[in-house]
Amino acid sequence: MFLKQKYTELLLNIGFEEKEILYNWLNLEKAYSGKSRHYHNLTHIKDMILSFETYSGKLKSPNEILFSIFYHDYVYVSSKKDNELKSAEYALSILPENVKLDKQLVFDAICATQQHQHNENEDINWLIDFDLKILARDWEDYKTYFEQIRKEYRIYPDLLYKPGRAKALKHFLEHEFIFQTEEFRSLYEEKARENIESEIFLFP
Repeated sequence: MFLKQKYTELLLNIGFEEKEILYNWLNLEKAYSGKSRHYHNLTHIKDMILSFETYSGKLKSPNEILFSIFYHDYVYVSSKKDNELKSAEYALSILPENVKLDKQLVFDAICATQQHQHNENEDINWLIDFDLKILARDWEDYKTYFEQIRKEYRIYPDLLYKPGRAKALKHFLEHEFIFQTEEFRSLYEEKARENIESEIFLFP
């Protein structure tokens, strides 16, 4: 109910009619509840929104970022590389013409969750950090996270998955910072690097 309430409030606020909201919510709920969604599901969205609520006062365009949270993983197929682009396109496609929302910002924000690189728009940096906060959870939660990711990529044998996962993790470590905001760096950078290094250590 928490997510549906937040979603309904947001869409009413930006110009959707009530009948449109229920229709779009059911589509969103269905998309994030698919059988292949072990991590990129409604629990992930809820975690991001809890972060959003903590830091929304620091955002210049909170409605755009909240809308982007709801739709950033709307399309998620582990074998595809254009999930974020497809999600961004879908998010814009449902917006009414008179919507009170910066469509370009929504599009850019959702697409930015693919590479997780520093953005000139600070609101987008916050969105990226909300998305990556899982990397800094305690080890048991982090372990659950990477086990869920493995299930989402179960079509790939270990022979292919493990080198790919290791490469992606090392890519995070190669950057000066994992997190894009000063706040998240000070709170979570050290723990995230520790978790990533520990996961890499598990690979033969």
